[in-house]
Amino acid sequence: MSLSTLNIIQIVLGIFIIVLILLQSKGNSFSGAMGGENNSIFRSRRGFELRLFQFTIAFAVIFVLISLWASFFK
Repeated sequence: MSLSTLNIIQIVLGIFIIVLILLQSKGNSFSGAMGGENNSIFRSRRGFELRLFQFTIAFAVIFVLISLWASFFK
């Protein structure tokens, strides 16, 4: 793969990771994001929420691996 192809893949994966993270934060208040009282940390994920969390981790790992691979082509 050429370097430009890897850069395009990184951009697409980056946008997809942003969308996945924004979907996870649905329903959380602003104070919870800033360190306020939010009990969602101690709640277990189930169903769609669990799959969304797993996809986020998987795509983040793929993004890091492609970034490392692209760094060797420079």
